[in-house]
Amino acid sequence: MVPMLTTERLTLRGLNRDDTDAVLRIFADPAMSRFFEADLSDPVQCREMVERRLSYAGPPELGHWVLERDGEVIGLAHLRPSWELPGDVTEIGYFIEPRHGGSGLATEAAARLLDYGLGELGVPAVWALIRESNVSSVKLAQRLGFLDIGSRTAYGAEHHVYVKLPGTHGKVHHIELWVPDLAEAEAGFGWLLGELGWREFQRWPDGVSWKLGATYLVVEQSPALTAREHRRCDPGLNHLALHVSTRRQVDRLLEESGAHGWKPLFADRYPHAGGDQHYAAYLENAHGFEVELVATPPGPHSNG
Repeated sequence: MVPMLTTERLTLRGLNRDDTDAVLRIFADPAMSRFFEADLSDPVQCREMVERRLSYAGPPELGHWVLERDGEVIGLAHLRPSWELPGDVTEIGYFIEPRHGGSGLATEAAARLLDYGLGELGVPAVWALIRESNVSSVKLAQRLGFLDIGSRTAYGAEHHVYVKLPGTHGKVHHIELWVPDLAEAEAGFGWLLGELGWREFQRWPDGVSWKLGATYLVVEQSPALTAREHRRCDPGLNHLALHVSTRRQVDRLLEESGAHGWKPLFADRYPHAGGDQHYAAYLENAHGFEVELVATPPGPHSNG
């Protein structure tokens, strides 16, 4: 069951069978179906649509919501694996009862679903399929920062394909580690970050950095260092934790890390030193810097 989400004016909760009559009322106006191949003002077709949504069997954190305002169901929305786009992609859709058109409620609901999908679940992108003639939905997508990347036939008609990517607001810009031995730090961190897809970004006499996406990590042997040893149990940085795509890759990196200056921590409890549901390797280099390599949990669309 999808989680309940809230906005300033709306509650988004999981669709259930008791909502069928409310959904029939929302789509009773034929104008609601003008951009669909099906005529959802026909109660038979509308009930079939509701049943398709109720029979959703995808990841439980994704699915279908009703939109409530002051306890009344006024709309329907989804954030789920796409039925039309190729690949492992998440698609958004939203429908508001006509009498609430122009109120900004559709934008409010869609923005909350985007925040949930991109921010809370960490899906890599959210996609939308919109008919070119659906001017209000096109404008809504543009307001929310969707990019129009082309068109394709979907749901029996030509649609524009829109994609929304995660923003950078509030995310880590960079991390800087001061190290007592630059060459040794570069050898260990350079190997590990390179294996995880980071690439060298900047280099100067006292330091080097590596970048992945919009984030970079610096190791620097600064002339302003006041100590020669990092104590991870003292106040300050305890460790870095980095995502790794699969458990198999975590195993491989742990196995190969010794040749690059790392030693395992908590080896007797590997791979669940962080808890039964947490698959990770903990490594420490010669100067006491700890890195945690966390197997990314199966994503919303994964069967793994």
